Amino acid sequence: MNVRSLSGRLGSIALAAAFGLVVGGVGINRLRGDIANPPVTLKLANPNEGPSRNSFAPIVKQVLPEVVNISTSKVVKTGYSGQMMPMDPFFRQFFGDNFGGQFHGPRVPQSERERSLGSGVIISPDGYILTNNHVVEGATEILVTTSDKHQYKARVVGTDGKTDLAVLKVDATNLPAITIADSSKVQVGDYALAIGDPFGVGETVTMGIVSATGRAHLGIEDYEDFIQTDAPINPGNSGGALVNDRGELIGINTAILSHGSGGNEGVGFAIPANLARNVLDQIVKNGKVTRAYMGAYIQGVSPELAKAFSASTTGGALVSDVEPGSPAQKGGLEKGDIIVALNGKPVTDDSQLRMNISMMAPGTTADLKVFRNGSERDLSIKLGELPADKERASAEPMNPQGGLEGVTVDNINPDTAEQLRLPAGTKGVVVTGIDPSSPLADSGLQQGDVIQQVNHQTVTNVNDFDRAVQKAGKNPLLLVNRQGHTLFIAS
Repeated sequence: MNVRSLSGRLGSIALAAAFGLVVGGVGINRLRGDIANPPVTLKLANPNEGPSRNSFAPIVKQVLPEVVNISTSKVVKTGYSGQMMPMDPFFRQFFGDNFGGQFHGPRVPQSERERSLGSGVIISPDGYILTNNHVVEGATEILVTTSDKHQYKARVVGTDGKTDLAVLKVDATNLPAITIADSSKVQVGDYALAIGDPFGVGETVTMGIVSATGRAHLGIEDYEDFIQTDAPINPGNSGGALVNDRGELIGINTAILSHGSGGNEGVGFAIPANLARNVLDQIVKNGKVTRAYMGAYIQGVSPELAKAFSASTTGGALVSDVEPGSPAQKGGLEKGDIIVALNGKPVTDDSQLRMNISMMAPGTTADLKVFRNGSERDLSIKLGELPADKERASAEPMNPQGGLEGVTVDNINPDTAEQLRLPAGTKGVVVTGIDPSSPLADSGLQQGDVIQQVNHQTVTNVNDFDRAVQKAGKNPLLLVNRQGHTLFIAS
């Protein structure tokens, strides 16, 4: 054996030994790993157990097929464009292809198809669907998709912009229809589930409680009696269902307060089912909604107004104006009356009274109990039909505080009356300025208002006004005419 072959064998033995140590090391590490990390023992639920005992799943399973997705499209104008006319090559070499825009043809109107999404509720097996008016307003095509992905073209049976409701019809039968609850029985603290198709991602359910009932003076619709909920309502939920813990419809989701973010912040509103049903019945029967008309402008009764009228409560609705020749005038209602009951039921505020009158049929009689000059009396008013062009018969709510400090007034002349759109012969003094630092700066009195009474004393000019204010003292009651309608301000 030579030296070269011996050294080769020794090298092989050394390599084998080294390899064995490495392999052995790996084996030892794995063995130690098995000892340090034993298999995880999991505690599994009994596979024979049912679903959660506190789940809304059975209710959701029942209601989801009764709520649909509504996809609408309409053509909107986006402006005009001019068509480029061919340019003579001789001029092109001097001016280029787009010289001054002077070689354009006639302007052509441009338009594009706008699409939007919303939700709706099936309210009868034969294809009637309730949704928001703003979901389908102006739509040229309406497509309804059910939870089982069936699609139907829908037509509008009728709409009511004053409550933001619309009734659709699809050609289908045996549809799953929702059960409608008596929304007057809804209480603050009740469970509420909002079901719809937000953002077009598919049917979605959110849960919360009823936060308030009878919400009004929000400026969302002409007639407001909203159910407020903290169940998240997002874009696309409009027209969807707000249901109770029995899966019954208590409202139609319609709006949220988002402070500009566009998303849910826990303050959502639904149109009560009773109001929606009233609108639905009229649309299906007559194709439109007719409302009773009393012809009185009303406002809420603040503590200051109650004190000024010697009323013992802030409930009721204060009559701030009565239209000439209206049912209210014919029935004996007067400016300054406080309506405390309608058809034997207490009137809590002006919004409730307006809503209840609107849901009565034209030609019916409204039995009123009014507070006038310290005593109550009964009136019966035969209601008319609200004209289509009538604005809401209600004065804007005020926030009265402070006196007349910082208010400047002037006599009314023909130019002033025309500029302020006042009826011919309007008497009073016009407010020409309000000092921002005065107590009346935030009271609701506005520049351009016409003060017609101070503590029930008629004011026809500045001299009358000065005498009346001096006689009235620190906190007089004002009757103000604003663009033809009057309202009271207690300062």
